[in-house]
Amino acid sequence: MTENKEISLFPYHAINEFMTDEYRTHVVRQVLNALPDLPDELKNPIERISKKAVNIPGFRNSQKAPASLKVKPTIDAFLKNPALVAAILAGWAGLNLELRQQVYDLLVNRGWDILPPDADRSKLPGFIMQWYNGEDFDTLFQVFQAAYPGKIVEQNDVSLMAVWLCGRLPYEFVDMTKKDPSAPGITSLET
Repeated sequence: MTENKEISLFPYHAINEFMTDEYRTHVVRQVLNALPDLPDELKNPIERISKKAVNIPGFRNSQKAPASLKVKPTIDAFLKNPALVAAILAGWAGLNLELRQQVYDLLVNRGWDILPPDADRSKLPGFIMQWYNGEDFDTLFQVFQAAYPGKIVEQNDVSLMAVWLCGRLPYEFVDMTKKDPSAPGITSLET
């Protein structure tokens, strides 16, 4: 008999509590500016969700507006719409493939059980509320810098990539050394 454990989740837009306004703007702007060049599997969800969730004065279809006019209304929707957050973060991770692989390798080497880097995390219902004790953002960034000494990257980028890849937000801290096989985690997209 398989025991079903409930996992407490935050909806994707809860990530806004962990992002500064400036960094949120940076991420959204980066994705919107690169939108035409994103692969269809990353671009289409952003466009589809934005068409419904983002209102730009003077444009019936928000996708027709220039990227510079889309930033503020997209941020407003990003604050409230979990599907838009997931689509934008998937696009952002797709724009930063080298960083994605480096942070993935770092997390796996530190014992995190996570989905493969190319898995579509936007299909998940949100972020797990549990984060591994002793693995705060400062620690992960220091380990990243030691592993990639010549790589110039912002701590916020490493932190956001870690959050996106592991599907967790640092809300409740748990001991990862006990390796409880029934502990909440997402290692497969199969249901």
